[in-house]
Amino acid sequence: MPPLTAGSQPLLSSYMLGTMTDTALKAFDQPDEVREFPHGRFEIVHIAGVKLGRATYQPGWKWSLHNAPTVGTKLCHVPHTGTVLSGHGVVEYEDGTRLDLLPGAVFHITSTPHDSWVEGDAPYVSLHVLAQ
Repeated sequence: MPPLTAGSQPLLSSYMLGTMTDTALKAFDQPDEVREFPHGRFEIVHIAGVKLGRATYQPGWKWSLHNAPTVGTKLCHVPHTGTVLSGHGVVEYEDGTRLDLLPGAVFHITSTPHDSWVEGDAPYVSLHVLAQ
């Protein structure tokens, strides 16, 4: 059986193991969708009925400055569930509640209006489970 690999190599969209088991392997360096905006990039992969997103925000990125003009709201109203891979992100709700998102954190941000930004001089990278 050949090895399944992901990354810069060509990907197998599915591989039959045994009789009826579908195994899929994809990579974020070949995403199904890409959303780019000032100081940020959001890559989306569709796999096994699930959408996963990888957010990469550069130092200086702030939702209210770089995404709000496109979305048309002052603050973000979308819930987020995921984990932090690297960097330091901050989420602040309208009431001033602040969450520091650091590597290894698993988070759920509610749809209560919130802002977010990169803290420090390193890019912030997180993975998100997205609604279908």
